[in-house]
Amino acid sequence: MQTNLADFIRNTADGDEADAILRKCVHCGFCTATCPTYQLLGDELDGPRGRIYLIKQMVEGAAVTKSTLTHLDRCLTCRSCETTCPSGVQYGRLVEIGRKHAEETVSRPLRQKIVRRLLASVLPRRALFSPAMRIGQQIRPLLPRRLRDKVPVRQRPLAWPTAQHARKMLMLAGCVQPSMMPNINVATARVLDALGVQTVVAPEAGCCGAIRLHMGYVDEALGDVRANIDAWWPYVEQGVEAIVMNASGCGATVKEYAHLLRNDPAYAEKAQRIAALTRDLSEILPAFEEQLVAATRRRGIHTVAWHPPCTLQHGQQLRGGVEKMLGALGLDVRLPADSHLCCGSAGTYSITQPRLSYTLRNQKLDRLKALEPQLIVSANIGCIAHLQSGTTLPVTHWIELVEHMLAAN
Repeated sequence: MQTNLADFIRNTADGDEADAILRKCVHCGFCTATCPTYQLLGDELDGPRGRIYLIKQMVEGAAVTKSTLTHLDRCLTCRSCETTCPSGVQYGRLVEIGRKHAEETVSRPLRQKIVRRLLASVLPRRALFSPAMRIGQQIRPLLPRRLRDKVPVRQRPLAWPTAQHARKMLMLAGCVQPSMMPNINVATARVLDALGVQTVVAPEAGCCGAIRLHMGYVDEALGDVRANIDAWWPYVEQGVEAIVMNASGCGATVKEYAHLLRNDPAYAEKAQRIAALTRDLSEILPAFEEQLVAATRRRGIHTVAWHPPCTLQHGQQLRGGVEKMLGALGLDVRLPADSHLCCGSAGTYSITQPRLSYTLRNQKLDRLKALEPQLIVSANIGCIAHLQSGTTLPVTHWIELVEHMLAAN
């Protein structure tokens, strides 16, 4: 694809990156076959190829309209198109550049502005989100269905392990996970503890930056990124083995820290180190497979349906690890049809685009239920909460299942 960048973006970091990505695209259309919104809407502009063309027009100086913003808003950023693309187009990075410019150019309706500002202000701040979630859980039966869907039933907390180990790994607690589903973090720490690894949490670390980044609040997102690096750096200097991610959405973002801060002389080198240390749980536990097999038993659970989050299979390009691990523990792990398609959660997408989000959720649940599992497991809190809102079948994080199997002994 030929490009001719406008003056406002030529010779800038965003312009250079957008130009390089656009020039890789050959408009073959393979991406449309795996784009959830194109499959639902059948509109070229609601598929990756059409959005790429909109962004090309944008960076070449064409007017940015509300229609442009609408089509970019409808993108889930699932990055399934990246897995499909034979040319290696980094669509996820391109759409963030497009969103940033569109957000700066087009004025949104007042209601949209308020909702988006609230989401970007409250969700990443644990001090605000935690009490709000606690109140929501207390009055959950009284809430409207759409709001109730966002408020999971309060978990009975497990005990955090207290043993000291020579081997240590950092873990990002996250911004919403400690309030919504705290036992994901505790289960992670308990499983690692059983394997002789101590889990360390830096109290100053917070949101990974994904929430604000995907909504176009780029400067605020980079502030979140720098704050996490500052919080983690003393532990990195002390020699932690890895930074563990049990939310694949956070993992996909933290692995991008080096790219996000590539032009920041104060943080670029540290960001590279942080990204290099970051590992999803499915990358860490295979080294302990023999220990886990010896220490676990199925305890009434035999058949599970596995929903691989987009941020794991497309964002981090990690596929097969969870299935292999759970299979080694004696479970019958079943993958649904069209497992490459998004469940519709996609961060704040289920709030900002509810119609599309709930349609995708229901389609995903139909395929998961067809497997006749006892349990649905996933690897990202957003997917888990979104799927659970549409079914009485238990939906949980796969590490909670592993911890449950360990606790049986």
